[in-house]
Amino acid sequence: MIPLVRAWVALGANLGEPRAALDRAFESLARLPQSRLVARSSHYRTAPVDAPGQPDYWNAVAALDTGLEPLSLLRALQTIETSNGRERSFRNAPRTLDLDLLLYGDITLDTPELILPHPRMHQRAFVLVPLAEIDPDLRLPGHGRVSALLPSVRDQRIERIE
Repeated sequence: MIPLVRAWVALGANLGEPRAALDRAFESLARLPQSRLVARSSHYRTAPVDAPGQPDYWNAVAALDTGLEPLSLLRALQTIETSNGRERSFRNAPRTLDLDLLLYGDITLDTPELILPHPRMHQRAFVLVPLAEIDPDLRLPGHGRVSALLPSVRDQRIERIE
């Protein structure tokens, strides 16, 4: 039996039909090989960060138990993005789907392709609020519990969408 690792993935979209894109992404995550989707947050609407003038984003977070190695999981996430029309025309470009690998167990990794834990997740309401919905006691290495980090992002606009 393959040992499973808990991985956390942030989902975002602000082009096309963002709600549908997030729902398709959750379905795709649930079908990943050697993986099981164990939790998914609600959808949230957020203002774009570092990208003024863009449409609002729809965001969510997923928890996966996976037997895929970190880089294999990253490539699988990129395949899901591409199948949903993702183009990487410039940094912080609007997107049909964005999937970011936030955490992969307790692994720390710093390669040109992947940095774990995600270096800016503790600064983003669109990550922290959905994470807190699923697991408020989750610890972000070097930063503490998700619930304790929420006050630091209270000035960022985020709205839960039913």
